[in-house]
Amino acid sequence: MFKFGKKKSLTMKYLGEACLHQKAARIEEITDDVRSLGEAMLEVMYKQDGVGLAAPQVGISLRLVTLDVPEPKEPGMPLSPGERELLPQMPMVLVNPEIESFSAVTEVGEEGCLSVPKLYAPVERPVSVVLKTTLLDGRQIRVDCGGFLARALQHELDHLDGVVYVQRVKDPDYAEILPQLQKIYKKYGPKGYKINRLV
Repeated sequence: MFKFGKKKSLTMKYLGEACLHQKAARIEEITDDVRSLGEAMLEVMYKQDGVGLAAPQVGISLRLVTLDVPEPKEPGMPLSPGERELLPQMPMVLVNPEIESFSAVTEVGEEGCLSVPKLYAPVERPVSVVLKTTLLDGRQIRVDCGGFLARALQHELDHLDGVVYVQRVKDPDYAEILPQLQKIYKKYGPKGYKINRLV
């Protein structure tokens, strides 16, 4: 059973640390400890100016994600059903989120990550996904999400499977950011750590 005291403080984990490269465990029951963890993760996310945070990023190997994706700035932009439903409910805590399907159409977008500070790089991802998740109040939802929300979901759910976005960066962009990546993982990773690239 997962225990999380209200007084426990969370610390960010960085590229190279083992907890970021492990598959997180499913949450069997939404307890007060899980709710407290969700609240504490939101605090860390806001403190770090993030729009999403996965539990492994604070060293807890559970399938829990916090999100506060902003509404699009451009007025009149067509929104996916998921954006229309979820953006007004932000911030959100997702329990055992999973992506049921990905669109065949992809696009490249700039990404950053609290676990890879001050570094941004382009990543190619599907433009829309079907999200299935449970919320902290026990509600289950299944929605088709597009826009920045789809990208944020893919980025955070990657963390639950032990993947950090830089593993998806293609050359020549990867070669450009490699010196900065090495500085981060030499500081936080074990000796001899190497990034397992997925592209």
